[in-house]
Order: sequence, then structure tokens, then C-alpha cells
Amino acid sequence: MGLKDSFIIQLVVGLVFVVSGLAINLIQLVTCVLWPINRQLYRRINTRLSYSLWSQLVMLLEWWSGTECTLFLEQSSTLEKLGKEHAIIILNHSYEIDFLCGWNVAERFGVLGASKVLAKHELLKVPLIGWTWYFLEVVFCKRKWEEDKKTVTNGLNQLKDYPENMWVLLYCEGTRFTKKKHQISMEVADSKGLPRLKYHLLPRTKGFTTTIHCLRDTVSAVYDVTLNFRDGQTPTLLDIVKGRKYKADMSLRRFPVDQIPEDEKECANWLHRLYQEKDALQEQYYTTGRFPGNPVIPARRPWTLLNFFFWVVILFYPLIQLAVSVVASGNQLLILGLLLLLVVGSVAVKRLISVSEVQKTGSSYGVEESKKLT
Repeated sequence: MGLKDSFIIQLVVGLVFVVSGLAINLIQLVTCVLWPINRQLYRRINTRLSYSLWSQLVMLLEWWSGTECTLFLEQSSTLEKLGKEHAIIILNHSYEIDFLCGWNVAERFGVLGASKVLAKHELLKVPLIGWTWYFLEVVFCKRKWEEDKKTVTNGLNQLKDYPENMWVLLYCEGTRFTKKKHQISMEVADSKGLPRLKYHLLPRTKGFTTTIHCLRDTVSAVYDVTLNFRDGQTPTLLDIVKGRKYKADMSLRRFPVDQIPEDEKECANWLHRLYQEKDALQEQYYTTGRFPGNPVIPARRPWTLLNFFFWVVILFYPLIQLAVSVVASGNQLLILGLLLLLVVGSVAVKRLISVSEVQKTGSSYGVEESKKLT
């Protein structure tokens, strides 16, 4: 068993994330006093606090596991604009770590801390992840448009004056791809007279059209990102924690926002055509082993690693001192409490990992879509 497979090492890494995350959430709570006084200062502080947490996960991907993310660009000019403008990111939702690959790109172009997402409302209850997103003004959805419309519109409108370059990530498929969901989705496509997709679910257009409508004067472009892994790999977050290395390929195309129709119906049709193109890109990848365009691997930055070591030094020196003093005391009650703390930390780490697991990402997709067909 290698060092990276060691449970103790994995526990240490996980505890750093959990404890630092709780500390960050506490600081974020304190910064709320700034909101009515200086909203932009509140945002700049929380952008950096969020970066300090999310970059630990990115560190696991790019430094611990050594996973490589290669971008395939059909236009070289796209590279010059990455990270230098507000943008909407459309990413396919097929893997447990697709979000992490997206964050990896965001980190390398300096927009990780200001990355937003339309997130399912259940995540708001998840410690660290949901809480950090709440302070970062992420928009949470219940996936019932009658209830979500006002919440989403108000949340997006609030971001119009965001001071940092931000990326708003959209999973237009609404849920992670599975064979069962794909079958139901294609039945819906048939019932609506829409072309079938082979590698994606039918995109849900309401969130996209509303995001475009609200942020049209704020964002400069929509980036379409299609992700795949070489050699048919299907990595999990637990694989990354264990230090497994993968090679991710990402087709990235830039569409200026003024090229996207303003009319809601035409905008929805544009999205459907985009997913047909994404399907064709995946077909080409499975046939040729690569996406079209020039491959580019953005330079890896040291900040994720330095940030992690900062938290290790801040947290583990006093924790190790505490553990040594507890063991040296010989007090069985204190030792039992220390062991209980380690167990709780271990459970917390496993719980956070399970949030990303495909088989545990519950969705009413199949039920709701089936009802529409009956």
C-alpha cells in the first residue's frame, strides 16, 4: 500500500478541509456585518475565503493525484479571454468529478473564488459546501420552476454588479447522466419532436434562458465545455483522494453573448442545437480519441498547494500538541474523547465525498419526466 492509500494520510487531508472549512464559514458569518455597509468589500473578502476552501479540492486533483486537464480550443483567441471577463459556463454532467475539472480550469485562470453555480436546494444543507456557497451568493433551486423563477431571477439580478470576474456554471441537463435517466429523457425528446441525444440528457432550457436574460448586459460570453476522460476512465472523488491519476480532455468553445437570441423561444432552440453539437463532439472523441482544435494545458499555479500547507501549519501544530498532551496525561476519558473526535472527522469526510457519488445523487428526474409522458 502506497503513502497516498494510507487511511491516516487521507484522514489528515480530509480533516484539514473540514476544520479549515468550518473556520472559513465562521469568518464568512462575521463578514455579514459588511453587507449593508460595503457590499463590494464583503464580496471581495468572501471571494478569497471561498478560494481558500475550494482550492484545497483543486490541490488534490492537480498536485496530489496529478490529474491533467487538457483544453481543446478551436479558436486560439479564446485563450486570451479566459479569466478576463464575466462568463456563463455550460458543462456536461456525466462524471463525479466534472465540477472539479471545471474548478481546475477556473483556478488556472484566476476565477475560482468567484465561480458561481445554479445549485440544487438540498446542497444548502450540506456543511462547508452549501454554507460557503450561501455566503458567495450562489443561487439555489428546488427544480420546480413555479417556485424557482422569482428566486433565480432575483439572485442573478443581484450579481449584475459583481466586482470580480466571475464564471456562472450551468448544468443544463439538470442532473447527472445515467442510463435510466437518458432513456426517460429521450422519450421526452420523442414526445416533443426534438432530436435524440446519445451522450447527453435533454437540456432544461428555463434556467439557461433566465440566466441569459438576467446577465446579458453583465457577461461577455457563453463557454461551452464538453468533458471526457481518456481510455474510458470514470474517476470518482474517492479515487482522487487516493491519489489516482487521470487525463481529462475538455473541448472549450466561446460564444459571444450578442450572438445568442434574446427571444426566449429562440434562445431555448439555440441551447438544443448546442447540445446536438456537444453530442457530435463526444461522438468524434469516441471515434478519434480527441476533440477538434489545438490542445492547450494551462500552467499550474502554486497557490493551491501553498494554501493547503498554510492550513496544515495553522491547524495541525496545535492539534498535534493537544493529542500528545492528551495521550501523555493517561486520562482515559480525554483519550476516548480524542478518538471520538477522529471518528467524527472520518465520518464527516466520507459524508462530504458521498455528496458527489453518482449512485447517491438523488433526483426526481425520472419520476417527474415520466409523469409528463402519462
